[in-house]
Amino acid sequence: MIETTARPARRESAHFEIGYTRYLDPDGKLVAPLPPGLADPVRAIALYSALVRARSFDQKAVAMQRTGRLGTYASSLGQEAVAVGAASAMRPEDVFVPSFREHAGQLVRGVTPRELFLYWGGDERGNDFSGPREDLPNCVPIGSHAAHAAGVALAFRLRREPRAVVAIFGDGATSKGDVAEAFNFAGVWKLPVVFVISNNQWAISVPRRNQSAAETLAQKAIAAGIPGEQVDGNDVFAVHAAVAAALERARAGGGTSVIEAVTYRLGDHTTADDASRYRNDAEVKAHWQEEPIKRLEAYLVALGRWGKDDQERLLQETKAEIDAASAAYLATAPQALATIFDFTYANMPADLQRQKDGALASAATTPVKG
Repeated sequence: MIETTARPARRESAHFEIGYTRYLDPDGKLVAPLPPGLADPVRAIALYSALVRARSFDQKAVAMQRTGRLGTYASSLGQEAVAVGAASAMRPEDVFVPSFREHAGQLVRGVTPRELFLYWGGDERGNDFSGPREDLPNCVPIGSHAAHAAGVALAFRLRREPRAVVAIFGDGATSKGDVAEAFNFAGVWKLPVVFVISNNQWAISVPRRNQSAAETLAQKAIAAGIPGEQVDGNDVFAVHAAVAAALERARAGGGTSVIEAVTYRLGDHTTADDASRYRNDAEVKAHWQEEPIKRLEAYLVALGRWGKDDQERLLQETKAEIDAASAAYLATAPQALATIFDFTYANMPADLQRQKDGALASAATTPVKG
């Protein structure tokens, strides 16, 4: 007698593939034909100018922090193309939901350099944007704004508005439950939101390889029923094209997208960090060869559309703008002490009112040092 053991039936349930897009290689050479909207050199010059403007702001902000005129600041050095590419693909009526390293995109959206200086100087008036009134302010808690983005997108869907949301967060944020929950919610409801992962390889001092065993971060979207893809995050053309296509799909009712932009953080995590403690100079030096500004400049020079005079003019213009914004920020009188208490609750609780009264009484009797 021969005994047989029944085996459960097996079937293949899912397949997925994560694509990778690059148009411009590190030497500034095209490796694929550009989409029609990006093939115009005038558009490329505008994107290049936005990258340079963002880096000029970044350099000034770091210098001001080092001299005690700004608070702790998060540099975007080396990853400007992620935010510029994403923001430049948006329509004015869309909503941008940044983390804390996306000032390059905020500048594209119309936030002024002075407003950004105010924010990083600890003045909440910096979040009262004169340009994109409905864009959300910086989000310092890691990944929590992904849920905010999904909520804004749900509002657009319920109102039947043809608008979409772009949220950017880092590779470390994809290890947070907030992001997984936002993916799940957005995927179920097919919300008009584009999640952009700015994979700069470091979650403060934790390298990408120690954060996740997933081969790509984009594939984390698949479990939520969302398409995911990778792009070269140092190629502003690739980021712009991917986000533009995802936004078009979102506005048409096609749902959510996740785009992983692979880049590198050339600077410290913030001005309170010293990255030399956990990574070596050789690694950073190698990634300088891939940074976004140099490659786009090389492309424009090869086209015959950019030269030394153009570069000097752009640098002078951006420096003058940023210096003027810095001076305006420094000349801005600080807010009154009462504002610390006034803008958290619509109806101030009694205990907070007592604290306010005490602080104002103390200030009135304390001599001003000077």
